[in-house]
Amino acid sequence: MKTSLLVIGGGAAGLMAAGSAANEGAETLVLERSERPARKLMITGKGRCNVTNNCPSLQELISNVPRNGRFLYGAFSRFMPADVMDFFESRGVELKTERGNRVFPVSDNAADIVDALAGYAKSRARFINGRAVKLLVENEKIAGVETENGEKIFADKVIIATGGLSYPGTGSTGDGYELARQAGHRITPLKPSLVPLEIHEGFCSELMGLSLRNTAIKVIDTDTNKTVYTDFGEMLFTHFGVSGPMILSASAHMRDMKSGKYKIYIDLKPALTEEQLDARILRDFSENTNKNYINSLNSLLPKKLVPVIVKLSGINLSTKVNQITKEQRKKLVQVLKGMCITVTDFRPVAEAIITSGGVDISQINPKTMESKLVKGLYFAGEVIDADAYTGGFNLQIAFSTGRLAGLSAAEEIINERSYDYEQ
Repeated sequence: MKTSLLVIGGGAAGLMAAGSAANEGAETLVLERSERPARKLMITGKGRCNVTNNCPSLQELISNVPRNGRFLYGAFSRFMPADVMDFFESRGVELKTERGNRVFPVSDNAADIVDALAGYAKSRARFINGRAVKLLVENEKIAGVETENGEKIFADKVIIATGGLSYPGTGSTGDGYELARQAGHRITPLKPSLVPLEIHEGFCSELMGLSLRNTAIKVIDTDTNKTVYTDFGEMLFTHFGVSGPMILSASAHMRDMKSGKYKIYIDLKPALTEEQLDARILRDFSENTNKNYINSLNSLLPKKLVPVIVKLSGINLSTKVNQITKEQRKKLVQVLKGMCITVTDFRPVAEAIITSGGVDISQINPKTMESKLVKGLYFAGEVIDADAYTGGFNLQIAFSTGRLAGLSAAEEIINERSYDYEQ
């Protein structure tokens, strides 16, 4: 089999690359392991698909990519969030912007995004099922790939857009890293990012299923005693620790993970100062003056959280409210404003939204996404060592790098075709 351009991977980056290249006139073939493309897109944003982030400037976009954001300057410049929004809206997908500039389809259905993107690529490129296991390289130039069933697909250009290691059930099993290694590329250490956290304190499992909203967190690096992240929003207690939007974002700021290095302080009442919270507690106590302490906090906290807070405050649960001292009340306020949990580890990379690490960016041309080692080989999406915070930024990376890789490969194909014709 022979084609001008082979795109390995039918996810967000691969589909954008294939459609962009084919739209320029390049004969394009997509090799995808799954029968249905873009399976990971179907589960992003809890099935709603946070398709991009409607941030107003290139600088703000780059600032939300803590891992090699400057490398993406060229890709972002040519395909900004506004361009992504125009792309989908021009294909009949109505979009809306929510808190934090997160962009979703009005339907809240990820299938609308998948259908538009897959339709764009399928109307222009051919698709086949299969798994690439070996790159064919001749004289430091790409020649194609060999599939796991031994078939060879010859191609003038190849784009690797296979994703990372997260959510392997969707087809992201790290194939691209091995293919890149075959071409001589370095792979930086792979680890989870935007991932739930395992916590030392056993009370997390007691609180399993409890979701806290309008809560604030502060993450402290105990090695340096510095605050590495703060946020306000939603989090969730699980059997292993904590998850939810704030926690996933916080995980992206945790480097060189080791047990006990990071502590998270949860402010359960961020809208109140310590003085205001103390006044609120006094008011509640005055209305429950003859009750036991354990029964006095139900209007202040979720029922499931009360026994945990009582225990952390150090006040005997059967103490009468009118016997609680000012010092004991002060300790309660401190617990409510800074409930401390200790991070022991990330959850496995298979549970992460994004894989941090990947093909070393120093070996990729940022203006084209082409390999600096093998001519005609390109990279796009999560396989590259660049990852961002939650909020639509990682899909923006996929779309921008996919489009740049596709357009760059198509331009080379067309230029070479013109040169051959002239000869």
